Amino acid sequence: MENPRNTAAHNYYDVIVIGAGASGLYCALTAGRRGRRVLVLDHANKAGKKILMSGGGRCNFTNYFVEPEHFIGSNAHFCKSALSRYPSWEFIAMVEQHKIPYHEREHGQLFCDDSAQDILTMLLDECAAVGVQVKLNTHIEQVKTDENNKKSRFELITSKNLSKKEKQERKDSGNQSKLPQTSYRCESLVVATGGLSIPTLGASGFGYELAQQFGHTLVATDASLVPFTFTDKTGELIRTLAGISLPVIASNERISFKLPLLFTHRGLSGPAMLQLSNYWHVGETITINLLPEIDMTALLLAHKKSHPRQLIRTVLADNTNNALPKKLLAALQTHLWDDIKDTELANIKDERLIELGATLNGWQLKPSGTEGYRTAEVTRGGITTDEVSSKTMQSKYQDGLYFIGEVLDVTGWLGGYNFQWAWASGFVCGEVV
Repeated sequence: MENPRNTAAHNYYDVIVIGAGASGLYCALTAGRRGRRVLVLDHANKAGKKILMSGGGRCNFTNYFVEPEHFIGSNAHFCKSALSRYPSWEFIAMVEQHKIPYHEREHGQLFCDDSAQDILTMLLDECAAVGVQVKLNTHIEQVKTDENNKKSRFELITSKNLSKKEKQERKDSGNQSKLPQTSYRCESLVVATGGLSIPTLGASGFGYELAQQFGHTLVATDASLVPFTFTDKTGELIRTLAGISLPVIASNERISFKLPLLFTHRGLSGPAMLQLSNYWHVGETITINLLPEIDMTALLLAHKKSHPRQLIRTVLADNTNNALPKKLLAALQTHLWDDIKDTELANIKDERLIELGATLNGWQLKPSGTEGYRTAEVTRGGITTDEVSSKTMQSKYQDGLYFIGEVLDVTGWLGGYNFQWAWASGFVCGEVV
C-alpha cells in the first residue's frame, strides 16, 4: 500500500484538529509532544477568540476546586475520567512555567493578572515548539472517509473562508467562479469546534453536523451561563433598577446558588443568574432570596409586637444592614406592598406580613427567556456522550474520529470549569490520537 506520507506529503498529517480554540489547541500540543504531525484548521481569522474575551479579557482559565458535580450533562459520569487524569494543577503548572502572573478570586477562580492573551500566546507557543501547524480562514466543505487506508482514513476538502470584504469584492467584480480547493488527509480527526455561543466570534453548528454525518445523536442545545430576560411588569420593574447588585440565594427545584445578582436594562444577570441558567428550562419559575441572612417573616412579626407604629420600609431600612439599596427598597415597596406602605405594623394582618416575608425570602419570578447565544458563555447540550469513549474521546461509531470540549454534552459551571474541561478532554485525546 502506498505510504500517504510520500504522496503530497505536505497535505498529509497524523492528526487534524478542527477548531483552534481551547480544547483544540491543547489537544494539538499534547499530540505534537508525542511526535505526531498535527494540523489545526479553523474558519476564523484568529485563533482562540473565545479565550481572548473570557473573564472580561482576563481569562478565568481554571479553578482550584474542580469536581464532577461542577458539570452537567445527560451522563453525569462521563467527565470523571478526563478530569481525574488531567487535574487543574497540571494546567496551573504550565501557566507558572510560562511565568504568567495570575490571581485567585472567590470560589477558587483563577484569572490572569494582565490579559487573556497570555494564555493564548502560551498555547500557540507550545504548539509551535512541537511543530503543530495552525491554518486559519479555512472552510471545510466536505469530510470523506476511506476505511481501506487507515493511515489516511479521513480526507478533508477545504477552501479559503472569505471575509465579508473579500466576498463583496468578488460580487462586485462579477467573479462567481468556485474557490480553489485543497485536500488534506489524516489518520485521526479531532472535532473541537465548540458550541453555538457568541456567534459574533464565529460559533457555528459545524461540529454537530459532522457528528450526525457519522451517525451520532445530539442532546438538544440551548444557551447557558446566560442572563434571564423578562417581558411582563416584572421586566419593567427590573429595568428601572439597572446597575444594582446584591448577594442573593437564587434557586429552583434542582439547585441553589448563593452569589451576587445584577439588575440590567435587559433583565437579571450576575453570577447567581448565570449559574442558575445551567439548570433552567423555558416556562420554569426561579426563586430569589433577596435577604438570605434574615428571616423576614420573623423580623416583621417581631417588630409588629415591639414597634407596632413602625412602617414596613422603616423595618427593612433599619434592620437589614443596608442589604437592600434604597432604590431597590422603594421599587419593591411599589411592587409588593404599595397598598399598605403608609400603614403601621399594628394595623396590618399577620397573614399579610407572613406573605410579604415569604416573598422577600423567596421572590418567585418566571423569566420569558434568556439573552440567548448572543451573550451565552457556553452551549448546554451537544453530542451525546454515551456514543463517545470517556477515556479517549473517540467516537464509538467511527474509528479515528474524536470529539472534545464544548461540542460534547458536557457543560461546566461558571468559574473556570469549562476551560478545565477543554484542557482535560484535549489532553486525554491528545495522548492517543
